[in-house]
Amino acid sequence: QVQLVESGGGLLQAGGSLRLSCAATGSRYDIWAMGFYRQAIGKQRDLVAHITRDGDTKYADAVKERVTISRDNAKDTVYLQMNNLKTEDTAVYYCKAEIGLYDYWGQGTQVTVSS
Repeated sequence: QVQLVESGGGLLQAGGSLRLSCAATGSRYDIWAMGFYRQAIGKQRDLVAHITRDGDTKYADAVKERVTISRDNAKDTVYLQMNNLKTEDTAVYYCKAEIGLYDYWGQGTQVTVSS
């Protein structure tokens, strides 16, 4: 049973920084890609950043100047560093792992940015 455990959310000030981590456990196969998505109230879940096992990255246009995603393949863990936080970054952030034909999601972690 694959499980993704996210950590690092919370209440933050605008202009500050955030570091989220997501650790995957229980996978019998290599994890091809991992990423973070976010969903604000009343909105759809959107990509924030994505990284493959080979280190290829993709970022949403809205955050690409402020976000870095990295990965430790040995630990099956992905990290998201977000700087210069804005109130519009407020959302539940979800981790996703792509393993074979399946996608696995974490439970989500709330990030609230106050002005």
